[in-house]
Parts: sequence; structure tokens; C-alpha cells
Amino acid sequence: NLSTRTHMAASLPLACASHSLGELVELRRLRSGLLDWYDSHKRDLPWRARAAAGSESDPNVRAYAVWVSEVMLQQTQVATVIDYYNQWMQKWPAVDDLANATLEEVREMWAGLGYYSRGQRLWEGAKKVIGELGGNIPSSSEALMRELPGVGRYTASAIASIAFGERCGVVDGNVVRVLARLSAMGAEAGSQPATAHLWSLANTAVDPGRPGDFNQAVMELGATICTPRTPLCPTCPLRDHCQARRKTLADQQKHSLDRYSEGRPPEPLGNEEAIEGCTLCLPPEHPWNPSLGVLNYPRKAKKQAPKSEHFAVAIVECEGKSPQLLLRRRPDTGLLAGLWEFPCTEVQPSWSESRMWLELQMYLKLPTDVGCKNLGTVSHQFSHRLHHYHTWLVAMDNHLEPHPSLGPVRWVSHQELPGTAIPAA
Repeated sequence: NLSTRTHMAASLPLACASHSLGELVELRRLRSGLLDWYDSHKRDLPWRARAAAGSESDPNVRAYAVWVSEVMLQQTQVATVIDYYNQWMQKWPAVDDLANATLEEVREMWAGLGYYSRGQRLWEGAKKVIGELGGNIPSSSEALMRELPGVGRYTASAIASIAFGERCGVVDGNVVRVLARLSAMGAEAGSQPATAHLWSLANTAVDPGRPGDFNQAVMELGATICTPRTPLCPTCPLRDHCQARRKTLADQQKHSLDRYSEGRPPEPLGNEEAIEGCTLCLPPEHPWNPSLGVLNYPRKAKKQAPKSEHFAVAIVECEGKSPQLLLRRRPDTGLLAGLWEFPCTEVQPSWSESRMWLELQMYLKLPTDVGCKNLGTVSHQFSHRLHHYHTWLVAMDNHLEPHPSLGPVRWVSHQELPGTAIPAA
């Protein structure tokens, strides 16, 4: 991917020498120290066992194992993903198995994992691999991004380095934190200068002999040692390479503190001469805060308040020997696309509960004398939205004939509900 690297080199920000990872000798020590630590301390995770070259010789099988795990891990914690991953790989152990599944099956398997379009794009990608690419997952990061839907630069680089041994770095949230502290990067994470700098560092740092293990090691370090709020600096294998720690130690020595230094004097800070106009130093409006130490990095953008939206929801139950619940399918595009949900309609937060109920009653064309019970309000936070669900239980003697405007509907038993593709919210 020479063109990508050439473009990145041309777009690199003006920066002080202290934001680099040092000379080649220091870089070799950094790689060696991190990989030694990873070999001894890495967590036993199911996708690592499947993707290891020693346990699986077919790179296509390894690539599928990495692909599934990386898509599931986007915006989702490892502890949550493990069970989903194991169930997924048991049902669809190879890319052709997934390609032969139905979208409804995929949605049902993904239910509760969040960010539901990920599962659909993974399924679409598998169908393309089988139908258009001869059953072979692309082996380079550039081809992965070009050919597979939903595969961006990070996921492509992870698959290419771990499964195919391509020498390319990765940048995810954990890597951002590690590299920002190693290089004392004060630019706002997510900005163009920060993004260019972090990808340049990641590609420079990656070990040429073990690129996949090195990338996993950086992510592991960020997840377990170089954490957002309580980093374990004294036990970090990269502590002697870390500019943020060096600055912290120097600052603490100045104030006779030794919280991070364990009684040792700080190491030299290296090149302290700042270049005027450096885009990676902490800006004047966000100067170094001694009380934060290494937590000065990375500097995050201020989060915008999520948009609040309110909905009146009807849990319509047809009573009898085998009670059933009414579900309707959401549109195929937009939030929670294609999933099943209890019928609902948007309402205004200023409305009274009786007004919300009346709106719901008219929306579903319910009889005026239908029995109902207000179950209260529950809220769910999406990435940029906060949904408030004002919920009613509606008891019916017979199946309601839904209005066509509801779209596709189905009745399910209480026993069937857990296996239906409904959002966790």
C-alpha cells in the first residue's frame, strides 16, 4: 500500500521530535519489550486461538475468525462479545456457512449485541466472498477495504496483519490511548493531525516479524494496563519509552512527589525544544495539568449531549392458553434496521400520559374500551440518541388485525421472544 503511505507522509502534521517513538535502537527495544510482555500476559480469548497460525494453517479460516471478532468488538466490551462469538462460530464456523444463512438468522443471533447494522454488513461481506471472490477473503488491507462492505481501515489492518502477516499498524481506542501517551500527543483525538500522527506511529512501530501479535499487544496493553482512568504505569512494559510518564515524573520530582516514580529519578525527557506551531503539543487553552499526570493524554473532544426522543410503546398481548405478543418489523434502513419491536409511535415529552396513550390508541386503531396498564417509562442510551419509552400493556381477547401502516407484523409466544431479533433496548 505504497500510495496510502505516500499520502500519509504528505499529510503528516508539523511536530516536535518528542512526539516520535525514538531512533531505531529504541524502537527495537520497544517492540521486544512489548511482545515479551504480551507472550506472558495476554488474555485467553477465543478468537486468538482460532486465528493463531500455529493452530490453523489456512489463512482464510484465520481471516474469518478475526473478521467476526473485530466486527463484534466495535463499540462493545470483550466480556460481552465472548459468548456471542462462541455461539456465532459454533453455528457458522466458516465464511461459506455464514453466506448460506438468512439475514433473519443473522439478526436473531446478533440480537442484544447492539449496533445491529454490523451483523448485516458481515453477512453481506460473506455472501460477496463466496459469490464474487471465489471463496477467498482478500489478503491485503487495501483489498479488504475495497471489497468488503463495512470494513474500514482499522478492521482491514487488523485482519491483514493478524491473519495474513501484512506489516501494517492498527488504530482503535486502546491504541489511541497508548500511542498518545507514548508520544505525549496533545492534539485532540479524532482531529486530522492526531489521526495522521497516530497511523504514522502505528505503521512505524509495528514489528516486521510479528505484525499481528504486535498489534494485538498494543490493544491488550491499552485494555489492561494503559487504561483510561487508572493506568498501571509502574507495571507497564513501555514505561521507559513513555513521554507522558517522563513528563509526569519530572513534574512530580519538581514537587517532591513519587507516586509514579517508585523512588527513581525521572529519565531524560529528550528533545524539549518545541517547534513553533507544533500541531501535536497541548494547546495553550489546554495546558499540562499536574494533577492529571499521564491522564493529560489523550485529549478528547467535548461530547455533545444526545438528542432525546420519546415514544409511546404498546406491548399487545393476546390472552389465552398460549398468550402471544405482537411485534412489528422496523424499516430496512436507519436505526435498528430490520429488527422486530413492540409497536410504538413518537410522542412529545410535554404531553400528559393520557395524551400519549390516546395517540398510541389511534396509531394502532385499538378499540376505545381496550384494557391497558401503564408500565411506566424506561430509557436507553444509543451513541447519539437518548430514547424514552412510555410503555403500556394492552390485553386483547383476540388477535388484533394491525393496520397496514404498521408494516410487517408477527405474533410470538413468550417462549419464542428471546430468540427473536429484537433490540436489547
